Amino acid sequence: MIGFVSIALLGLLALSIPVGIVLFLLGFGIDTFFSSFPLTRGLGNMVWSSSNSATLIAIPFFVLLGEILVRSGVATRTYAALDRWVSWLPGGLVHANIATATMFSATSGSSVATAATVATVAMPQAEKLGYDPKLFSGAIAAGGTLGIMIPPSINLIVYGFLTQSSIPQLFLAGLIPGLALALCFMLITVLICLVRPDLGGTRRTFPFPQMLRALIDLIPILLLFGVIIGAIYRGWATPTEAAAVGVAGAFVIALIFGGVSWDMLSQSLTGTVKITSMIMLIVIGASFLNFTLASAGLGRELTEFMTGLGLTPLKTILVVVVLYIVLGFFIETLSLMVVTIPIIVPLVLAQGYDVIWFGILMIVLIEMALITPPVGLNLYVVQGARKSGSLNEVMLGALPYCLTMLAMALLLIAFPSIALFLPNYLQ
Repeated sequence: MIGFVSIALLGLLALSIPVGIVLFLLGFGIDTFFSSFPLTRGLGNMVWSSSNSATLIAIPFFVLLGEILVRSGVATRTYAALDRWVSWLPGGLVHANIATATMFSATSGSSVATAATVATVAMPQAEKLGYDPKLFSGAIAAGGTLGIMIPPSINLIVYGFLTQSSIPQLFLAGLIPGLALALCFMLITVLICLVRPDLGGTRRTFPFPQMLRALIDLIPILLLFGVIIGAIYRGWATPTEAAAVGVAGAFVIALIFGGVSWDMLSQSLTGTVKITSMIMLIVIGASFLNFTLASAGLGRELTEFMTGLGLTPLKTILVVVVLYIVLGFFIETLSLMVVTIPIIVPLVLAQGYDVIWFGILMIVLIEMALITPPVGLNLYVVQGARKSGSLNEVMLGALPYCLTMLAMALLLIAFPSIALFLPNYLQ
């Protein structure tokens, strides 16, 4: 059954069939060939139960929050403000790309949306100030990946839903690794530009009073993040309720900065419907596939197979890391996550690993998939915003940051407390 599922998955994806449909087809195939019971009779109940969840309502709210901030022009103000504070570092404006991506990751919950936001705002500056197009665009693609790590993260919500684990704890667990990854991105940029100063463009400094005035444009985003996360961890609101409050806060911020219009609202709502529909189709399809896999005994078969190999827990987790890196070359990130969770998570938990910790490790690994060809979505998003040059330049520019993510994954394996410190401390 393991071979059938693997070959069928890759084959159907190679035909460019939408991922949500692929998940349903795999479920039907498992029912037909490997189950003695008519599992498809439970399809209606699975579709209803998997979509009838208050937890999932947070997804359209967080998507709408990000859409409002992007389309109202708040992103441009945030980028300009961070430019005042970090452009003195070796690498100059590249750090503003990473810092802006970090701040919008704390509100949008989507990596692709974060990368698209920063790329649209930043790319016109690259040619004006003489930055190396590879490093500049690679930093944007890498910074955008933080959208699925730093809370609130749509991917962490989906992971929590599918594994029945605590979403607030996942949010806490992702905070330190996410911020550490952003700092590591800035550090690797500094090192690259110290070795090759010609890649970093012009380092600029601004008068201190001007830097202080720029903070006005950062305060609303920081307050919004504080309200969303604070409401969750103080117990004042569930993640879904906090997301709704966040949408209201984003609308007020857009209103204050004069970015509200009928066209902005229309585009924001349309974008939210499109993204949410795609996510929900994948989630429902994954729930049906999980049901058929469990009913047909794949979990037991995989556990017996791995036990027969005689691998230690450490070797098992290293095999999982390699598996995600390889699959990340070919499968889109959310799809990769929901397809592998029913197979990999039970295996990892059987080895004694923590479900919250593994969620963060998985997110780091699928972050790498966002900037590795041929399916790395952030690479294509940034290339689309460039409107010149080749995709190979973006790939080369993202390579140092991809290696940085791999180093973070290995650090999480060596020191699980990087992810588990906050959940354990605040529980």
